[in-house]
Amino acid sequence: MNFLPAWPLGSNALFFFGFLLFCGALGGYVTHRWPWLPSITGFMLVGLIAGPNVLGLVDYAALNESRIIVDVALGLILYRLGLSLDIKQLVRDRSLIIISLIESTLTFVVVFFGMDMMGLHGLAAAVIAAIAVSSSPAVLIHVAHEMGASGPVTERAKSLVALNNVLAFLIFSALLPLLYSNADAPLITILGGPVYQLLGSALLGGGMGVALHIAARKTKAAHQYHLALVVGAVAFTLGAAMTLKLSTLFAPLVLGIVVRSIERTDLIADIEFGPAFELFFIALFVYAGANLHVAEMIQYAPAALVLVLGRSLAKWLGVSVTASLLGIPKRQAATTGLLLIPMAGLAIGLADTTLTLFQIEGAVVSSVVLAAVAVLETIGPPISAKALRWSGDTLKQDPAYERAESEVTQEG
Repeated sequence: MNFLPAWPLGSNALFFFGFLLFCGALGGYVTHRWPWLPSITGFMLVGLIAGPNVLGLVDYAALNESRIIVDVALGLILYRLGLSLDIKQLVRDRSLIIISLIESTLTFVVVFFGMDMMGLHGLAAAVIAAIAVSSSPAVLIHVAHEMGASGPVTERAKSLVALNNVLAFLIFSALLPLLYSNADAPLITILGGPVYQLLGSALLGGGMGVALHIAARKTKAAHQYHLALVVGAVAFTLGAAMTLKLSTLFAPLVLGIVVRSIERTDLIADIEFGPAFELFFIALFVYAGANLHVAEMIQYAPAALVLVLGRSLAKWLGVSVTASLLGIPKRQAATTGLLLIPMAGLAIGLADTTLTLFQIEGAVVSSVVLAAVAVLETIGPPISAKALRWSGDTLKQDPAYERAESEVTQEG
């Protein structure tokens, strides 16, 4: 009977990718029947129900097998986010840098002292505060795309989220020597590890960005190949980062920033990914819902709640007040701050890095951050949708969304 499959049945990454997409698409469709609720919420709810916490159709081991798919999805999202940050524009208009620095500093300080009040002191509190500076590009990009949002608030928020993630990675890198020292690592590791991670990831992303720009210029008459070039460049960057033990989060972000900053005419930076890009969002958020650690959320609920409240207030006030003082209309300033509240991809990646390198601090950091991410990824999409509606930006809803809303109205 060698021709029959072994029991229990085995699994593979392709099986779970299909499972995530199929179930996630159904969850997103159901969510569309409530016009006020973003589809991301449906994706995560399906993952939560199918995952280890409820039905157990997918366990944590199976989720680890499909991790490569999530890495590619997050890499493409970070690349797209990097495209929103033009270094030349930042040099001409430094208001974004000022807003980001003030807001990020306020977030770090508030979260650090909040964790200290909850009994988490020293390096653990500092690492959590550094991670809290980051914001979720996936939520912002997906909700803005779903609502067809375009305007100053949407573009400013994308740039600020990109700056948030760059600053979070820089602060985290600055804390690495202290973490290595606390773990009694050799001097070469204490000094060389953070420098290698930061500069290596930046050089990898920058070099691949230049290569992608050159390839786009050489093939500018054949636009049909540009999407393949982008996906290939991002996948190559991720693979090289894994091989070289560099950051799979920072490198694709730098890749996007470099492409946007060196282009003089529209080639790759403004490429339309099309409806197919939705596949990566679905897989990412169903995975996030299935990977929620409910037990850790309950155990570290008080600290996570302080992190969520303190971080949200700091980001909203930091952006709102600073942007208003710089002459940005108050409504735009306030809604921009709300769009920075979601936290996910980079936060999870940095928490995992801490847990891998430093077991003692990492266990606490990972538990608190993952619990906070679960809350912020749940409340973040509805907050982002409301903020975009209040912002005054132009909204042009997804046709599928409009059809679903029309069906609900007719049934009512």
